[in-house]
Amino acid sequence: MTDDNATRDVATETGPGNDETGATTTREAALAADVTQESGQARSLTSDAFASLRRNPLFWISSVLIFVLLLMAVWPSLFTPYDLKFNDLSIAREGPSSKHWFGTDIQGADIYTRTIYGARASILVGVLATAGVLLLGSLLGLIAGYVGGIVDTLISRIGDIFFAIPLLLSGIIFLSSLQDTDKLLGIPIQGYFGVVFQVVLVFVIFGWPSLMRLMRSSVIQVKPNDYVQAARALGASPMRIIRRHVLPNAMAPAIVVSTINLGAYIAAEATLSFLGIGLRPPTVSWGVMISDSLDTVRASPHILFFPALFLSIAVLAFIMLGDAVRDAFDPKSR
Repeated sequence: MTDDNATRDVATETGPGNDETGATTTREAALAADVTQESGQARSLTSDAFASLRRNPLFWISSVLIFVLLLMAVWPSLFTPYDLKFNDLSIAREGPSSKHWFGTDIQGADIYTRTIYGARASILVGVLATAGVLLLGSLLGLIAGYVGGIVDTLISRIGDIFFAIPLLLSGIIFLSSLQDTDKLLGIPIQGYFGVVFQVVLVFVIFGWPSLMRLMRSSVIQVKPNDYVQAARALGASPMRIIRRHVLPNAMAPAIVVSTINLGAYIAAEATLSFLGIGLRPPTVSWGVMISDSLDTVRASPHILFFPALFLSIAVLAFIMLGDAVRDAFDPKSR
């Protein structure tokens, strides 16, 4: 009797109706497990980008190089025992040795010390110019892309005018006209920081159109998105929409391009200094050192080689970092 009841219970549990119920329960449990698993693994684009950067060897190589260059610019005495004013004509144009690693120049100055101290001016120009171009270009591009209409047309046409002028040509004309000027709009433009200000001002005035165009196109792509339209429908003010929704989602391309441009501005500063119209003595930069080495380049090539090497490493490091960041934030590359 007990065996018959157990048989009926098993038959009841495994009947056609109970099979469907059990299968449905199983499917629901599987779907719930999948959703839980997917939600646990879901990551934002920024998280994926940083994870991709951590796996990219170019990012680590460029980061280490940039860290060393920045440390040289901020704390040069950490790398060399000599003072920047050290000169000894009795050892002029000596080659590299254990005492003077990079040799000496035509005035007997230690080239290694001058190369270390030269990082400060070159990197300072690159960082300030990049920050100024990013700020001005992003602001104008944000206004043009979000407001549109006549404002967009006006800003775009003004940008086209400045974009048509080559950066180096404008720098040559602008800086040549300011060589004998002591003040510009009441601001001293001579001396160490004055000359740096001149070069940075040229790069900002004639370099913002490219960032403006990029920022404008990014804002135009972000503005029609659903979260922007939902915020507008809920009554959010334009400033809140720009600050909370448009700007955070449109800034990534501009930041990536600015990282690459930083190396380009360092190279442009060296070019202007080589021509004698950028940074000028007593300011020490890699471009100034390259310009000073031309008279003895055949007899003493080491005077040219080492500042040119550090200039190439700095430009390459920032370009490598920009490429790594661009690949990390571009979903199509993954």
